[in-house]
Amino acid sequence: MKLNYEPSLSIHLYSQISKSNRILTDAAVENVKSFGLNLTEFAVLELLFHKGDQPIQHIGKKILISSGNMTYVLDKLECKKMIKRLPCPKDRRVIYAVITEEGNALIQSVFPKHEEMIEDLFRHIEKNEKELLIFLLKKVGLS
Repeated sequence: MKLNYEPSLSIHLYSQISKSNRILTDAAVENVKSFGLNLTEFAVLELLFHKGDQPIQHIGKKILISSGNMTYVLDKLECKKMIKRLPCPKDRRVIYAVITEEGNALIQSVFPKHEEMIEDLFRHIEKNEKELLIFLLKKVGLS
């Protein structure tokens, strides 16, 4: 027996955002994997590259991962010689993650390729549509 259920516009919107997010994330994961990194490692390197040294306690909040996972990711990046940890000279409780020359060289070489892949994913959306979508998604995120 078929139900005459018509999902609300909000449910339909949620479904479309979820599907789009899955497609975008899958593409990013595959792209970053080709650089020898996982998405979280890439996000940490990209953050340090664009924003400079960061207290480890703040990185997880900025890239939305748990502190337990953050330790694991930083350990992996440190083993790959992409980052190093430096204690804060003013507060011994604070440790900074710092991108190394090797990490900097890697992210400088791969970020443009990653950006190009993302540009390609959004090639069918006009500039004003992108700006509107950014505005609307921020509105959802702040509510």
